[in-house]
Amino acid sequence: MTTVAVNGVQIGYDEAGSGPAVVLVHASLGDRRMWDHQIQTLATDHRVIRYDCRGVGESGDAIGEYAHHEDLLGLMDALQVERAALIGCSMGGAYSVEVALAAPDRVTALALVCSGLTGHEWPPEMIARAQELIARELPLERVRAYYGRTADRVDPADATAMARAQLRFMMIGEGRQVEDLDPDAWKSAVEMCREVFVREWSGPAGTERQLVPPAKGRLGEVTAPTLVIGGGYDVPEIRAVSDLLAADIPGARRLDLPTGHLPSMESPAALTDVLRSFLTDA
Repeated sequence: MTTVAVNGVQIGYDEAGSGPAVVLVHASLGDRRMWDHQIQTLATDHRVIRYDCRGVGESGDAIGEYAHHEDLLGLMDALQVERAALIGCSMGGAYSVEVALAAPDRVTALALVCSGLTGHEWPPEMIARAQELIARELPLERVRAYYGRTADRVDPADATAMARAQLRFMMIGEGRQVEDLDPDAWKSAVEMCREVFVREWSGPAGTERQLVPPAKGRLGEVTAPTLVIGGGYDVPEIRAVSDLLAADIPGARRLDLPTGHLPSMESPAALTDVLRSFLTDA
């Protein structure tokens, strides 16, 4: 395990290759392993870094007050990366946008994969659909106890059930079944997501800060060449965020893949080809 001190916490990371720097920022449903294909392939002509956000994987606990975009910049400082292309999935994309706004001179390009956006509020109907899927797997009262840190212990079976529910909602998406995904990709995603919930429910509760003012109202300030990648089977409300990013970031390009929320795991080669082409152009 390789770690480096960043803003008072040890951050687990991997590094491969040499050349222009690329940093891979994982989704909140997993950890840095979701980039297995991308780090191996892009490292043939780039210096590629992937890391676990604090509170996830091999990184330290999310204790106290912190900001993910500050951790990303701190990691770049610690590894002596002056400028890098940022590739972020889901909330990893949101943190990458925050870095592009907070330190535009340090971002050479942005690839936003099924990205979130800080300052954006998810519609109540989206939350209700997710809760309905979760309730089929385990009682919502038990989920609330885990998030409220009032449960006596975390049952690993509950974490697995939560992972399956969340991934059915986002990775499988609308109009598909588990059988439509590669079995190995589904198994790996469930295992990663299960570990996220075990850690989140059993670890200390920190306080996350976001960029002020929030990114949503500032997309016109992004100067880095940007590619917005959506998943054709992703949640409609997340696809709508991709629409917003593509419309409001100056010069942004938009591309959709026939995947759900985690293209790096569902169609790794296709995503890597798209990213390599974008990095070459950028």
